[in-house]
Amino acid sequence: MYTLAIYIYMLAVILVSPFHKKARALVAGHWNTFRLLRKKVKPGEKYIWFHAASLGEFEQGRPLMERLRKEFPDSKILLTFFSPSGYEVRKDYPVADVVCYLPFDTPGNVMSFFRLVKPQMAFFIKYEFWQNFLKACRKRHIPVYSVSSIFREDQVFFRWYGRNYAKVLNCVDHFFVQNEASQKLLASLGLHNSTIVGDTRFDRVIDICRQAKELPLIEKFKGQQTVFVAGSSWAPDEDLFIPYFNTHPELKLIIAPHKIHEAHLKEIESKLTRPALRLSQATPENVISADCLIIDCFGLLSSIYRYGEVAYVGGGFGVGIHNVPEAAVYGVPVLIGPNNRKFREVQDLLKLGGCFQINDADSFNRTLDRLLTDAKALKESGDIAGRYIGQNAGAVDAVFSAVDFSVIG
Repeated sequence: MYTLAIYIYMLAVILVSPFHKKARALVAGHWNTFRLLRKKVKPGEKYIWFHAASLGEFEQGRPLMERLRKEFPDSKILLTFFSPSGYEVRKDYPVADVVCYLPFDTPGNVMSFFRLVKPQMAFFIKYEFWQNFLKACRKRHIPVYSVSSIFREDQVFFRWYGRNYAKVLNCVDHFFVQNEASQKLLASLGLHNSTIVGDTRFDRVIDICRQAKELPLIEKFKGQQTVFVAGSSWAPDEDLFIPYFNTHPELKLIIAPHKIHEAHLKEIESKLTRPALRLSQATPENVISADCLIIDCFGLLSSIYRYGEVAYVGGGFGVGIHNVPEAAVYGVPVLIGPNNRKFREVQDLLKLGGCFQINDADSFNRTLDRLLTDAKALKESGDIAGRYIGQNAGAVDAVFSAVDFSVIG
């Protein structure tokens, strides 16, 4: 049944691809996978395979890959993605020797994949459990590790109708889980090969914080004023914070929208009633007179958060919130929308008081008013956020101390 479902899914993607940009990219990428593997994979080399569904999972696997490259420079790294949103952004990731899509999980694709790539071990990040690939790893005695795994009661593995599929988890040699709840859920299936290490993403955001770029234009824009940084924002997020900004002249605003295209940038500009400037048009002279700076490029957000007194992380009114630790690491309180239940670190920060859930314009206004008029509350919540990130680092060290790397040494 599983393999039949994969074939049906594959056919559906192909059929909709002429009309759907993401499906089209997925199909094109998959057609190219085996050609790319034949071209780049060198026979006889020892490959370590990392698989990430998309960009978020890549960020969780990244500190492991970079640590591996440092400690085992002669080993080769193969990085596979399932989603175009991960592959298209990181296809040139320099730490990996080969980056490609993971082929659809059919028996034929699995056989062809392992004929070309003979990995010494595999790391699956967070969620991905492809049955045919994992069974092939077990058959070939390739150790498989699930890193930054997190499990919930509503997942298919723990439903009565998913118990047969749950057997795929037996193919994983060890689970490095984020929390105790995940460990208990695995134990309910008779799986006791797990260690609670937390989320490798904390290690990643701390590294980013330490290596944050100096941004002279942002420095000039900020000056001595209070700045609100909105990262990865969507239109519903912008409908909350832009009206507040328009009526609070003492506040400056930096917007880094999740999607950067002309239509969205113009939509943002149409909602603003105070002087705004796109970063691509900013100069040391004109940036000083702007009240709002719109970041119309990628790659800077993780460094920009440190210029804010308060941060907002978007996505919570739709697809799900984006990277809260990326902002919290700088010791600033973080505001988010209600779609946040699947993120352990967010639930922790909400309880501790380093993060605040916004449900509508009224709750946004009340929360931001309190933080911006009560210096003690602002500092305490920011300190909580930064301290939480620091206290939860160390997952990468825990993984490295537990994994037997002698097969590649």
